Amino acid sequence: MDLEKWIKCAGIRAIRTVAQTALAMIPVGININDIGWGTVIGTSILAGILSILTSVAGLPEVKEE
Repeated sequence: MDLEKWIKCAGIRAIRTVAQTALAMIPVGININDIGWGTVIGTSILAGILSILTSVAGLPEVKEE
């Protein structure tokens, strides 16, 4: 397994996960000043960390030779 390729693929997955989590936590129709940004950011970062840890089990994009 190519470590550089794994880091790139896992990083892309983690960034997507962070973005998806942040968007999912922002309620529709609420004033932007009323959003609990600390909670949104903290939960999104945690989701990104969990994504990296899940990627340790293997990524379909990185095939073992």
